[in-house]
Amino acid sequence: MLKLVNVCKTFNTGTINERKALIDINLELNEGDFITVIGGNGAGKSTVLNAVAGIWPVDSGAIFIDGNNVTGMPEHVRAKFIGRVFQDPMMGTAPDMQIEENLALALRRGKRRGLGWGVTAKEKVEFKQKLSRLGLGLEDRMTSKVGLLSGGQRQALTLLMASIQRPKLLLLDEHTAALDPATAALVLEITEQIVSENNLTTLMVTHNMGDAIKYGNRLIMMNEGRIIYEVSGEEKKSLTKDDLMKKFAAVSGTQLDSDEMLLG
Repeated sequence: MLKLVNVCKTFNTGTINERKALIDINLELNEGDFITVIGGNGAGKSTVLNAVAGIWPVDSGAIFIDGNNVTGMPEHVRAKFIGRVFQDPMMGTAPDMQIEENLALALRRGKRRGLGWGVTAKEKVEFKQKLSRLGLGLEDRMTSKVGLLSGGQRQALTLLMASIQRPKLLLLDEHTAALDPATAALVLEITEQIVSENNLTTLMVTHNMGDAIKYGNRLIMMNEGRIIYEVSGEEKKSLTKDDLMKKFAAVSGTQLDSDEMLLG
């Protein structure tokens, strides 16, 4: 469903601030794979997601989504393949519009528009059912403006919006980092539920080792623009934070010093 072949990206080329953000990244995700991406600051985690989403062009290599070469596609064109949730709960929604209106916008994304009711009666029933499964009481507040929701409620809504059309690929860019621990745990449970029910191919960036181990069927660790470690299946399930720290030291030759990763 996603294939990266020798992808490279350098920022500020030829200047004193030159930084190689991605170095020969090769990665394949099969349909239904849920990969967590872990690494310290500047490891290249978010750069991978931005490269896949088309936020900026890569210097070399190729990116395929569902067999389509999207390497040269602008962001708005490849967006039809992708659902995305950002770190900031304020992104991904229209705060001055109602919950049901936001869902209607997400449902119509990429489709031809016409003159008609913004939200049909049939859609209201569908939205109510989907919202009720989140367990946050939002099904009783469908006409409330999204800007009035808490950060956790908003991220849960954004997840629903990002997945409502069952995209080829769901990108989660540290989408619980701005939430308190209890709310983050709830949003991650909702994430797992939505991903599982829709069999979504998912790439989730996180600083939290515990979350990286607990969620998904595969884990990759990045450092200085490279993928330095990958684990899946039963081996991943038996991992501990200590195992990951030792593996990082063995592969990279340095000690892990990210407080967010160690304390998360």
